[in-house]
Amino acid sequence: MEQGLALPRTDGARLGKQVLQMGRTRPMLLVSAAILLLLALSAALAPLLSSWDPIATSIAQRLSPPSALHPFGTDELGRDIFSRVLYGGRASLYVGLASVALGTIAGAVLGALSAYAGGKVDLYLQRLMDVFLAFPALILGLAILTVLGGHINNVVLAVALPFVPRTNRVVRSSVLSIKTFLYIEAAQATGCNMTRILRVHILPNALAPYLVIATSLLGAAILVESSLSFLGLGVPPPAPSWGRGLSEAMPYMRGAPWAAIFPGLFISLAVYAVNILGDILRDTLDPRLRGRQPSP
Repeated sequence: MEQGLALPRTDGARLGKQVLQMGRTRPMLLVSAAILLLLALSAALAPLLSSWDPIATSIAQRLSPPSALHPFGTDELGRDIFSRVLYGGRASLYVGLASVALGTIAGAVLGALSAYAGGKVDLYLQRLMDVFLAFPALILGLAILTVLGGHINNVVLAVALPFVPRTNRVVRSSVLSIKTFLYIEAAQATGCNMTRILRVHILPNALAPYLVIATSLLGAAILVESSLSFLGLGVPPPAPSWGRGLSEAMPYMRGAPWAAIFPGLFISLAVYAVNILGDILRDTLDPRLRGRQPSP
């Protein structure tokens, strides 16, 4: 119990210092952050970077190889692949970020409530989480989109739902440990209600594991969205997305490999950068791993 008095408070300033320290000692953090920043900027500035309409077709220019006019070539309908990859990044990154935010926040709130309340609340919530964990993320997403349709907000919901139980378990485990410390008992003794204790005393100290799980799930979210789009259940056409671009290019891999290479490359870059970022955050923010040799 005495260890509870020594628990360091986790706040924004403390995490900010740790992130700056990581940037100086682990160059791969800067590389992965730069990749993600470039992908986000290229999607946001797509109208300035490409003059081609991503959905305009030109059969006369179908499956043209990369050139000065079309840097990434054209697809089977003569659409500019460079433009479609840039605009497709908007859909893929939006779904990834929005689904992670929705799924992890919901999971964190339910996990904190479950751990702090205990008893039947904890029992019933965890059995509900077990139900969701029984289904692979892609299968659950397919079922949701089959029922609700392929609107982009439905895609966000389909990708986010499998992240709720995963975040729930991580935050619940952290809160179960935190709530035994003396300063929580002191807050209870002074008459603080459950909402205030969770908001002021518990959730800030569970921020580090939350950031680790949220970052690691972002790569999974991009992959799930791309998989759903590849199967025709993602963002509805003719709106471009990385997964749909890859799917549409598959029949032409022999004669026009560039049509599949560039969407696949952007998916790989995004997932690689997010995974590297997540690994570094995990090694740095997880107290059990701080004593180990830093990864490059």
